[in-house]
Amino acid sequence: MKTQALVSSALATALSLGLVAQAQAADAAKEKCYGIAKAGQNDCATGSHACAGLAKADKDPAEWKYVAKGSCEKDGGSTKAPAKK
Repeated sequence: MKTQALVSSALATALSLGLVAQAQAADAAKEKCYGIAKAGQNDCATGSHACAGLAKADKDPAEWKYVAKGSCEKDGGSTKAPAKK
């Protein structure tokens, strides 16, 4: 019974490490793009709020979304955060 638990635990660990590696590879293919998010469709927090989906206006320069690497400027955004006021 202990052997089966150890094998199950090792298998679960190996699978979770594989999922982490896949997530990291997916993240590497994306970049933050500022100024393209529509209201309520930003991906994360900014200086004015603490959560995704809270953008108040379309194309706010401080709001960002993840996009495919290399596509940000083509979509009219910037990969650099705006200067803080």
